[in-house]
Amino acid sequence: MPADPFIFFNGNCREAVEYYAEVFETDSPEIDTFEENLEDIEIDLSEADIRRVMYTSLEIEGSVVMFSDAIEDDPVTFGTNMSLVITSDSIDRIRKYFQRLEEDGQVLMPLKETFWSKCFGAVIDKFGILWQFNLEGPGIDEIIKKRKENFNIDDSLSEKEIMDLLDEE
Repeated sequence: MPADPFIFFNGNCREAVEYYAEVFETDSPEIDTFEENLEDIEIDLSEADIRRVMYTSLEIEGSVVMFSDAIEDDPVTFGTNMSLVITSDSIDRIRKYFQRLEEDGQVLMPLKETFWSKCFGAVIDKFGILWQFNLEGPGIDEIIKKRKENFNIDDSLSEKEIMDLLDEE
C-alpha cells in the first residue's frame, strides 16, 4: 500500500499546483474549492476560505501528490520536517525539473554524484517545499564493487589505491 504525500498551503495552493504541473509536465489538475463542496463541509468558513483549494492532485513520476489550502484560522507552518523525493531513471528529466525549481528557489545540494546515486540533488522551491532528486541505478559503491570483481582487485588495498588503479584503465 503506497503512502502518498499531501501538501497544505496558506491560500496559494492553486498557484503552487499549477506551477508544479508546468515544472513536471503533467496534465492540468482538476481543482475543487471549498465553495464547491459547502453542503458537505461541517465547519463555518470565511468568504476568503470558501475560495481556497479544498483538494487537487498531480501524478508526478508515477506517484500521486495531493494538495490543499489550509483555512485562515489554522495556517500551515512550513519547515524542514518533510520533503518530496523524485526518483527517476532519466538524468535529463531530473536536470530539467531541478533547474525549473531552482529558478526561484534555493539549492541545498547541487545535482552531483553521491555514494548512493550517479545524480542526486536537493532544492527548496519558491513555495518552501523541499524536493530531492535521485537517479535510479547503481551508486558509486556498487560500481566500484563490480569493477573490483571484474579486475580482480585485492580488498586489502586502500580506497585511494583502488581508485588509482581504476583510473589507470
